[in-house]
Amino acid sequence: MGFDTLLRPAVRDIEEYVPGKSIEEIARKYGLDPAGIIKLGSNENPLGPSPRAVAAIREKAERIHIYPPSDALELRSAISGSTGYKVDNIVVSGNGMDGILDTVMRLFMSQGAETIIPLPTFSYYDIATLANGGKPVFVERDANFKIRYQDILDKVNNNTRMIFLCSPNNPSGNVTSEEEVRQILESVNAIVFIDEAYVDFAQTNLAGLVREYENIVIGRTFSKVFGLAGMRLGYALVPEWLSREYMKVMTPFSVDVLSLEAGIAALNDKEHLKMSIETVRKGRIQLTRGLEPYCKVYPSEANFILIDVSPHTATGISESLLKRGIIVRDCTSFRGAGRSLIRISVGTQEQNQKVIDTLQGIGL
Repeated sequence: MGFDTLLRPAVRDIEEYVPGKSIEEIARKYGLDPAGIIKLGSNENPLGPSPRAVAAIREKAERIHIYPPSDALELRSAISGSTGYKVDNIVVSGNGMDGILDTVMRLFMSQGAETIIPLPTFSYYDIATLANGGKPVFVERDANFKIRYQDILDKVNNNTRMIFLCSPNNPSGNVTSEEEVRQILESVNAIVFIDEAYVDFAQTNLAGLVREYENIVIGRTFSKVFGLAGMRLGYALVPEWLSREYMKVMTPFSVDVLSLEAGIAALNDKEHLKMSIETVRKGRIQLTRGLEPYCKVYPSEANFILIDVSPHTATGISESLLKRGIIVRDCTSFRGAGRSLIRISVGTQEQNQKVIDTLQGIGL
């Protein structure tokens, strides 16, 4: 008998998270030069990180033998200055927004507790629920990937602990309206976790609701607009009561020295932030206009677009692009996404045009 018999039964039901493919993986598989591969599958910043963040990392590199401050107060203060929220409304994580989610789960999930997840969306909500002994309850979005708040409320029961809303949604890119979120917040005895990883590229955000409601968490990340995906840094805006409880169960020293300094520097680099947002907004238009003659393109307020390549399959088209050195995201692995959806991260103008020309060339 192996030690795997000691595993909690719920762990056996978890499907492993499927990440976007890496440049190294595709180079090996297809015998391509890594330098010529375009990676548009993981929604990274095509401009790279802020030069100020890189400089800050170099400056602090010799301090990595010393533990960081446990409360990350300097970073939280910088986030406070950027967002306008008090330090006591801000919590941080050294594992991106996923770390925020995991820590919040420690506070509210127990065996048999339920979460509600509108599909399709980011698959880690499902994984985190199961990993914490909970049961994910799924609700279908409509044909344009909008939520119907009444469908969510119909699934709420005495076991419901958390409701996940991603806005802009991954992989569809559409936002959830404030009115719909208010309807949910006011109708449930549960925590509403709003994932705003891509909100910097959108026209609106839902952060103002933190000042009005006690059952809300707004999760954000430094991985997208700030270009620090490799550092895994995240934060959340939360009610003050929740901030105090969060600090009790968070991993000690969860944000490392270099990430703290990089995050502060990135927040202060307003020019890089502006350029990153403008690049994405122009790129979305370029990709949308370039691909609309060949396939359905869904409106997006994120740093990616979603296309429907039917009657082709997403796997078939994605494979054709991979062979040509273009990495996109086959959305088949997203629960409820079907077989014909592909997510394309916005790249540079040249990268976007290569995607358009290549898809046209392979007969999309």
